[in-house]
Amino acid sequence: MFVGDLMQHQAQIDAAYCDDGSYDYTHCFSLVREHISNADFAIGNFETTLGGKTYRGYPQFSAPDEYLYAIKNAGFDILATANNHSLDRRRHGLERTLTLIDSIGLLSVGTYRDSNDRTNRYPLIIEKNGLRIALLCATYGTNGIAPIPPNIVNNLNRKELAADIHTARTMNVDAIIAIVHWGDEYIQQPNDEQRALAHWLIDQGVDHIIGSHPHVVQPIELIPHTNYPTQHAVVYSLGNYISNMSIAHSTVGLAVELTIEKIGPTTRLRHLDYHLVWTERSALSRTANFRIIPEDTIPSDLTPYAKNHMLRAIATEKRLLNPTKQTSTSQE
Repeated sequence: MFVGDLMQHQAQIDAAYCDDGSYDYTHCFSLVREHISNADFAIGNFETTLGGKTYRGYPQFSAPDEYLYAIKNAGFDILATANNHSLDRRRHGLERTLTLIDSIGLLSVGTYRDSNDRTNRYPLIIEKNGLRIALLCATYGTNGIAPIPPNIVNNLNRKELAADIHTARTMNVDAIIAIVHWGDEYIQQPNDEQRALAHWLIDQGVDHIIGSHPHVVQPIELIPHTNYPTQHAVVYSLGNYISNMSIAHSTVGLAVELTIEKIGPTTRLRHLDYHLVWTERSALSRTANFRIIPEDTIPSDLTPYAKNHMLRAIATEKRLLNPTKQTSTSQE
């Protein structure tokens, strides 16, 4: 299961603050914890850093460590760390983020302390039920901040991508999934560059593509495989999973589930499904914290005003995605 941007704006940090100086994010994931935990692998785009105090939101993020612990407790297994905010706290932030992720038993993909770290951990190989899958992860850029050597942030450079895809294929994997940070912010349709890169990645040997960065949901495309009875899933943008954004379409995000099956020598996408989530912001509902609410859940304590906002937002994104929903059923 792939979910969208795990953001930490200043309002989120302030809402999680406790009188004793700690931070509590338990409420944020209370309604999605079961769904996240049920996935064999739950993967989120970690669009902040853990650079330590002083904590800050946009434009250069540094979240409290408690945010990471809440993500772990919610059931996530892997965090994609290559995005345009990877270097918000420069070398210290990149390295401290990786150290904390490692320390609590989560996996990460996309940023590295040095070339040895990258060689040892990339591509990220995950295994379950006889399937061996390679995860790639890269970003279009880092807001003009260059990595300080020896740090590495994977870049959407075609030469680098081609080499990484080749490496993944030599590792005896059944499928390759690329997590890419691309596109235009707040635009609900993929641009020509996204579409061209998606088809190029598939031509190079990538099986499925998961996109982020626009902060709004973009369509899902299912592209038939040229040789096998399966499809390539291209999720152009998952949108925000949790944030303080309120611009049009930014309050809703996607959780996409890929069911991958191996029959003999053939690996195929057996099923693609998704559900939408809406972020209940404290400014809207007047609650003490933020909360991710699945589309099929109306909490009893949700105010009528917030409920109305949620239902309208969910309905709008469903109209964008419904064509995919109708064609993403099992191929059996």
